Amino acid sequence: MSDDSFIREVNDELRSERASEFWKRFGTIIIALAVAIVLAVSVWRYMEYSAAKEAAASGDAFMSAVALAEDGKTEEAIAALEKLEAEHGGAYGAMAQLRAASELAKQGQKKEAIAAYDVVVADNMADEDLRSIARLRAGYLMVDEGTVEDVSSRVTSLSAPGAPYRSSALEALGLAYFKAGDLDKAFAQFDEIAKDANAPASIGQRVTIMLDVIAARGGPTRDEASAQ
Repeated sequence: MSDDSFIREVNDELRSERASEFWKRFGTIIIALAVAIVLAVSVWRYMEYSAAKEAAASGDAFMSAVALAEDGKTEEAIAALEKLEAEHGGAYGAMAQLRAASELAKQGQKKEAIAAYDVVVADNMADEDLRSIARLRAGYLMVDEGTVEDVSSRVTSLSAPGAPYRSSALEALGLAYFKAGDLDKAFAQFDEIAKDANAPASIGQRVTIMLDVIAARGGPTRDEASAQ
């Protein structure tokens, strides 16, 4: 046997012994880590599947409840929506709560509807857009059921320049001030909408009517405001 062959054989033996010692010392840990990784991946896959399955179930339940409402089965729809909100939560839970509140409002149960909307507003886990819609709808209902302060507390945060629901929030405030007899402040809200080129046409039409009504009752006019 040549010296080179002998040296290679010795090195191979050393490597084999080191590998054997390494496995004796760390083999159990390596296996445990491998099992843990496989388990973690399996759990993640299961959670992903469960989330998708639950989302599908929530979506089906929501659409079934909406179908009940559209068929005029309002009480059954509300019960189904409240069950969905209680059992599933999340986006569909908030949507269910919004729809249930809407059905309550249609039945004339405005205070109950406002309370349902306020639940969505208070839910920090709900989508911010859904919470904004809940604030706005509660604000509109509060025009008849509450005070200017009640309306303002719900919609003022939505009335900032550039906010997506600015026109609707200003309209709710304007209606609240009008109902309270404060024509100057009511005019100020409606005039802001009238000057906004981005305001929805439907709101703009209602605002034009309200500005005419305010003027007819002796309140400010747009001509007077322009002259100042």
